[in-house]
Amino acid sequence: MRAFLKRGLGVLAVVVAVLLVPAAGATVSALSAFDALYAPGPERAVPAAAPLPHDPAKPTAVVVVGDNGAVVSDVLAPYEVLAATGRFNLYTVASQRRPVPLTGGLDLVPDLTFADLAARTPAADLVVVPALPDVGEPSTAPVTDWLRAQAAGGAQLLSVCNGSGVLASSGLLDGRPATSHWLRIGQFESDYPGVKWVRGQRFVDDGDIVSTAGILSGVDGTLHVIGRMIGPDAARAAATAVGWGYADPTVTPEAGMPDPVAIVNAGFTWNPPEIGVLLTDGTGEIELASVFDVHGGQALAARTLALSGDGGPIRSRHGLTFLPRAGLADAAPRLDRLLVPGAAAQDVTTNGPEPEYVHRRPGFAYEATVRDLASSTDVATARWTAKVLELPADDLVLDGPAWPWTLTLVPVLLVALGGAAVWGIRKWFVQNRR
Repeated sequence: MRAFLKRGLGVLAVVVAVLLVPAAGATVSALSAFDALYAPGPERAVPAAAPLPHDPAKPTAVVVVGDNGAVVSDVLAPYEVLAATGRFNLYTVASQRRPVPLTGGLDLVPDLTFADLAARTPAADLVVVPALPDVGEPSTAPVTDWLRAQAAGGAQLLSVCNGSGVLASSGLLDGRPATSHWLRIGQFESDYPGVKWVRGQRFVDDGDIVSTAGILSGVDGTLHVIGRMIGPDAARAAATAVGWGYADPTVTPEAGMPDPVAIVNAGFTWNPPEIGVLLTDGTGEIELASVFDVHGGQALAARTLALSGDGGPIRSRHGLTFLPRAGLADAAPRLDRLLVPGAAAQDVTTNGPEPEYVHRRPGFAYEATVRDLASSTDVATARWTAKVLELPADDLVLDGPAWPWTLTLVPVLLVALGGAAVWGIRKWFVQNRR
């Protein structure tokens, strides 16, 4: 028995030794990839606030962002859907008016502070709550305190993706049904047991609080709220305006663990390619979000860098202000690719990679960027990204390499090297013992 136990421990020690290097490398790489999602940009001057009209006859809708950032699609997709109706006073709000990093490195300057909004209206009629990187942390207190005040004032709340965790941490979901992203809902069930968490639905309507599942389920939830507040015709028109054809709450989100390709990308993309994203005035908010979330966020296979022609701020189709992190001329020579979002984007010249216009083909913006991801990276990564986004992709034709085979060789080679090292060390010990 003792000999058997000794042999078993020896085998375990060999396995641990062989896997130690790839496991350590994967952990460091994954942590670096996730940290990069919300990395703040350089210090820049904040442009003066643009004049924002306010019509007392219209309901007021706001998208709140945290001081440490938010998921880019959770903010910009509902924003453009609401803007497409033309029926709301619509603003982005935060505790301070300073650049806030959205995932992928797109820096948003909020329209108003909480105090600015209060000067316009006692309480918003609709508040959209995106996923924040620091949910449950003391740093979210300005947002959660403000949300409780908005709820007390009668606001309709709409959480997008893991924004339900923000509401749960504020106590506003206690005893109520809600949903969240399939990757995070299990953790929320543990962290917030007082919430009646619902799986398998794209959104849950509990009256004055509507919660949605992962990321693009927020489009369905936003359209549902528009239908309730303005009318079904307005919701259908907004869906058409943004190219959304999946407003079907019976389509349930995926469930389970991360796909193997996500582990490979997060763990072994040690020198990620840098993709420049050229911001131009008038680009749609969903077009912008689709590039930064697909390439710079969920795929975990590259880094995106927000650029403008002169390094100055730009304003999106419906008036949001974004600050780039570099000018095109300075950054272009070091880029691996240069993407130009927007169906109406003008041709540009550059001293770097050839510009690629990802939205020239008609259709929903995320479909175009997921197709681009498949052709430029691989189909497995593209399908994983669509799954995380909750973008229905069964009918989406994806062309490209089937799998990141070159990247997969990294852990295979590390395991082989680890095995060779263990064998060599063991042989050296045996020879010296003799």
